[in-house]
Amino acid sequence: MTVKVKYSVIVPMYNEEEVIDHTYGRLKEVMDSAGEPYELIFVNDGSRDGTVAKTSLIAGADPNVRLIDFSRNFGHQIAISAGMDYAQGDAIVVIDADLQDPPEVILQMIAKWKEGYEVVYGRRLKRKGETLFKKLTALAFYRLLRSMTNVEIPLDTGDFRLIDRKVCDVLRSLKEKNRFVRGLISWIGFRQTSVEYVREERFAGETKYPLKKMIGFALDGITSFSYKPLKIATYLGFFLSLGSFFYLLIILYQRLFTSTTIEGWTTIVGLNLLFNGIILLLLGVIGEYIGRIYDESKNRPLYIVRETLGYAEQAAKAEAGRAEEQKLAGRDGR
Repeated sequence: MTVKVKYSVIVPMYNEEEVIDHTYGRLKEVMDSAGEPYELIFVNDGSRDGTVAKTSLIAGADPNVRLIDFSRNFGHQIAISAGMDYAQGDAIVVIDADLQDPPEVILQMIAKWKEGYEVVYGRRLKRKGETLFKKLTALAFYRLLRSMTNVEIPLDTGDFRLIDRKVCDVLRSLKEKNRFVRGLISWIGFRQTSVEYVREERFAGETKYPLKKMIGFALDGITSFSYKPLKIATYLGFFLSLGSFFYLLIILYQRLFTSTTIEGWTTIVGLNLLFNGIILLLLGVIGEYIGRIYDESKNRPLYIVRETLGYAEQAAKAEAGRAEEQKLAGRDGR
């Protein structure tokens, strides 16, 4: 008889060779203790180390483990989206492989879900093992994002969360390419709550979000949920034009009614550099939005899968279960 999956745990991976065995061990222990059917979906986002080899061995030994292997690196948010496409559970959990988010918190999320909440996100009380610069930039990012968007995105939260099946189905229907998953989850609504926890140090390896990627992530978040940068560009252009007009009146007054000498190459060059810099900045803001429109218009798939493990075996077991049920039904008919 086919057993329906209750929980799907999505684990995006990129060069996690050093930590994947420990991640699997802790997740298995936690999910076994939940006492209900589950699956662990490991999504390999183009790793260049031994991540796939190690995960393949795990998937071969544990029927609850699935592996989705991308053809190349498509990005963390896309890996999460792929996991949701393949997830079969009534509740879906997203957790990174680095063990900074403790798997044991999943049990608290499940308890909240059973109370009737459809989204349960983890809120970080403290961030261990991170530099002061990382903490300050993260603090600034979440507050800037909240002020720039019309969506109520909870502060100090990441992608570590549990969502109900109906929430997952809605997310799967959203096909935008530049994805900011935590923002999308906030945007679609439903009953949401949080569980608080202390974010641990990374178990092993290096962070997959250096400054360059964090800036790109911030741009995705802001441009996906707000057009305020365009409005700021409009206001800035208006006030600069107004200021330039008054400055022109002052120059004309000095030229016609005073004997003040207008000397000027340094001033002119300085003003030109200032205004040209502002113009290029505003064009860059506009370009960010146009670039995202261009990405959407190409209508390419979000990701390409090289291979999967664990799904064929599950399908075979389901088919065997159905055959057994039909056999038993035939005997009862006699």
